[in-house]
Amino acid sequence: MAYREKLAWLTLAVMLMTYSVYFLMVALWIAPAPPQGAAMLHMLVLFAGVTVVQAVLVAIGAALLAVRARADGEERADERDRAIARRGTHIAYYVLMTGMVLVGLVMPFGEARWKIVNAALLALVLAEATRHAVVVLSYKRGWHG
Repeated sequence: MAYREKLAWLTLAVMLMTYSVYFLMVALWIAPAPPQGAAMLHMLVLFAGVTVVQAVLVAIGAALLAVRARADGEERADERDRAIARRGTHIAYYVLMTGMVLVGLVMPFGEARWKIVNAALLALVLAEATRHAVVVLSYKRGWHG
């Protein structure tokens, strides 16, 4: 398995674990009683905490992967790796734009602020998860550019 594929697997798995916890907490605690004022700040602090935990776990995992696969981790991305990354980014862009159109052009006319904020955060997380999933699938299926 290529180093960049391992890194995509790691990032995807950690994202799914950490952000699932956040959105589950939002669904169970915040959705029944919409936050006002300071509670909205608590929700954003919770998101920031989850994001920091995710970043730290990915950094530690990436360091361990690089140590275990020293030659692969130091190798520069070749044309295939760049094409796979570009494809993942391209598809994730459309996921992000779809989410942001929903959040910015549809939701403001009938949804509460906290729902709009969480929908935007969800769009960002889904776009990034899509990017990593496409990278993983491209390595698994083989790149046919």
